[in-house]
Amino acid sequence: MIQPPPSFRVGEATPPHHEDQLVAIGEAPVRSQWQLFRRRFLHHKMAVFSIGLLLVLLVVCFLANWLAPYALDWRNDAFEPTAPSLAHWFGTDLSGRDIFSLILYGGQISLKIGLAVALFSTVIGTVTGAVAGWFGSFADGFLMRVTDLFLVIPQIAILALGLQYLNGPIKSPTDVSIIVVLVLVFWMPVARVVRAQVLSLKEKEFVEAARAAGASPIRIIVFHVLPNCLGPIFVSATLAVAAAILTEASLAFLGFGLKSPKTSWGTMIADAKPAATLPNLWYVIFFPGLFIFLAVFAINFIGDGLRDALDPQSDQ
Repeated sequence: MIQPPPSFRVGEATPPHHEDQLVAIGEAPVRSQWQLFRRRFLHHKMAVFSIGLLLVLLVVCFLANWLAPYALDWRNDAFEPTAPSLAHWFGTDLSGRDIFSLILYGGQISLKIGLAVALFSTVIGTVTGAVAGWFGSFADGFLMRVTDLFLVIPQIAILALGLQYLNGPIKSPTDVSIIVVLVLVFWMPVARVVRAQVLSLKEKEFVEAARAAGASPIRIIVFHVLPNCLGPIFVSATLAVAAAILTEASLAFLGFGLKSPKTSWGTMIADAKPAATLPNLWYVIFFPGLFIFLAVFAINFIGDGLRDALDPQSDQ
């Protein structure tokens, strides 16, 4: 015969300590999806720090008209580089322009290109992948073959041919033309990721329930399927921002970048190529490269934080 615990008396429905446990369990707060996301993201300390760093970069760059100590076309009297000093915090470049002011103005172009490329390539890739994954058959085959065609062509060839076609042999590239050609090579990975997610989700019970309720395919995709793909989409978008900034810098270094008076961080490094072999002019390349590193560093860690926060299996 099983003996009741010492604190249990005949006539009581449950032991007192068991009642306390039930009350504690019953009063446990139920967190919403947004609360879980915020809690997991804030747990990622580097992601939180990176958001602050990226916001600082955005603010100081897009307020360059008020924060830059010199105008974009300013030149010193000697038209030659000078070392960092109180007058010029980061020194002046090979043309005598203040590097700190150039970094603020150039950041407007570099960050705008990165954010615009991520936005448009994510939208195009998401629509393409969702249509291919949901409708299948001919739509899937056609859209994925187009995606594979863009993937097998070397990216540098697409970029060079695109800039040549948009600008002609004489005109120099503009920030708009650079955004267009970068979108051409950044939408494919997003399309493949979204297609794989849609293929795995369209047979789930909640999708079958939406079909049974009479929802149209477009409504199911927009309101039921894509919200469950936001994790991979957000991560791909953040990685696209960083990749676009680096690719724009690579294009500038190869001679396909912006021309004066417009400038970007990549253009600053390209213009400083003659100083690469001169140790006394290290600052001409170092500071633009540092800001590219800081932007890419922050964006990549924000992507890591979003990935962990949107992971439904995360136990944080």
